[in-house]
Amino acid sequence: MLKHVRPQWAVLSLGTVAALALTGCASNKEGGGGPTGTVTGTVTQNTSLADLLPANIKAAGKLLIGVNVPYTPNEYKDSSGKIVGFDVDLLDATAKVLGLTTSYKESDFDKIIPAIETGTYDIGMSSFTDNKTREKTVDFVNYFSAGVMWASQTGKTIDPDNACGLKVSVQATTTEDTDEIPAKSAACVKAHKKPITKLKFVRQDDATNALVLGRVDAMSADSPVTAYAIKVSNGKIQQAGKIFDSAPYGWPIKKQSTLVQAMQKALQQLMDNGTYDQICTKWGVQSGEIKTATVNGAVS
Repeated sequence: MLKHVRPQWAVLSLGTVAALALTGCASNKEGGGGPTGTVTGTVTQNTSLADLLPANIKAAGKLLIGVNVPYTPNEYKDSSGKIVGFDVDLLDATAKVLGLTTSYKESDFDKIIPAIETGTYDIGMSSFTDNKTREKTVDFVNYFSAGVMWASQTGKTIDPDNACGLKVSVQATTTEDTDEIPAKSAACVKAHKKPITKLKFVRQDDATNALVLGRVDAMSADSPVTAYAIKVSNGKIQQAGKIFDSAPYGWPIKKQSTLVQAMQKALQQLMDNGTYDQICTKWGVQSGEIKTATVNGAVS
């Protein structure tokens, strides 16, 4: 389902989906499109929260952040090579509340948490699912709720819980590919119904294109990925059913660091003043918004 099972070589260029009506195919550029909204509020420093920062971070005036790209729309490189995305905007704004700048360092996904433990990075930002296993080594500030979301062509009603006999596109090696669709299809067969025909693609944007072009009936992907694809599709695809199997995204931070409380309170300030909602809406991921910034909110 979520980022921790995402293949590291996958490149998601969902922003190109909007061009399909004219071209019939997608570009392979990593950045593809971009946000279609703006953030109008001004983020200001809260000096009382800055006092919670560890002395070394406060003295440095910046956060060192380990990140793995691409994972559009959360974190990826634009055409200039700059790391951008929903996660970037939100973490930049949270750091600004604390009077900090941000410095993003690319890393293999599975090396980020160990590097936080050793102090190489202050924080991780890579659509981490907060789970009980990870909480044994780091603390998480939870900022989003992500699950599985289906999409269908606009105007066509698809029920993810009643998909027997349908063609469904997925990205290869994701949980949607390895667990969700096989389990649903097996249930169909057990009920003496037609199985689900799964079409898997190396690239998520190809799975999305298959839906836009009508080669499949539906697509299953992580909720922010599907939501962003819908946002940039020029009305060609829509959400099908509700988000399910949700779990929190979190920023991993060294255990018992006061940075945890500083980031939590700064994020809550953005939630309370509307900036958080504007950032989510800018990237089309508002379906995963939460109202309270929590710490270690793993559900499993």
